[in-house]
Amino acid sequence: MVMTNTILIVEDSEDILDLMEYTLSKEGYDVITCIDTSNVRDMLDEEDISLILMDRNLPGVEGSKYIASLRKKGYNQPVIYVSAKDSSDEIIEGFDSGGDDYITKPFNLNELKARVKALIKRTQKIQDVIKVKDIIYKASNKTFNIDGEDIKLTHLEHNLLLEFIKNQNILLSRDILLQRVWKDAGSKQLKTVNVAIKRLKENIDPSGVKNYIQAVRGEGYIFC
Repeated sequence: MVMTNTILIVEDSEDILDLMEYTLSKEGYDVITCIDTSNVRDMLDEEDISLILMDRNLPGVEGSKYIASLRKKGYNQPVIYVSAKDSSDEIIEGFDSGGDDYITKPFNLNELKARVKALIKRTQKIQDVIKVKDIIYKASNKTFNIDGEDIKLTHLEHNLLLEFIKNQNILLSRDILLQRVWKDAGSKQLKTVNVAIKRLKENIDPSGVKNYIQAVRGEGYIFC
């Protein structure tokens, strides 16, 4: 029997709520919806929730503050904010309050589906071997192999490449990479990401012919 992932959507706009529910149900997910946070803890206690999609502008409570309170109570379900709060400071605030990913409104439905799929995959138990293009990753010994040769990477480069291959064809901003890969992201600058990716590319593609990681001007990077 194949288990179906269950997604909890917390959104006070009924039009957006219905659209997300319809879109994700068509992708095969079980979807539970809430227009406010009054029943969220009951749902988390009663259902096996794989992912929470959380608005931030909710009646009576700010969504990121609510998630921070859940984290303090021990709820660790992954969270994607879907919010009209779109400044860099607001996005970083969302990650700092316990979010795992962030989508700004208005959003593209294909991006929503891709980010949901990627986060569920990333937070579930990783399989021992991941193969993307000609890169093979072995979780048992944390090694990358390209064209039959093991690649020597630093701890940071290892985590950065793993983040990319888990999110193939998904645009990752520098802010998101800082939050996910650098534990002390608050003290880092965006240029830190640029330097690290340059070194990673030199290690995995010294000739530059494979072009695994591509820069998207003004946006971030994509592994494709």
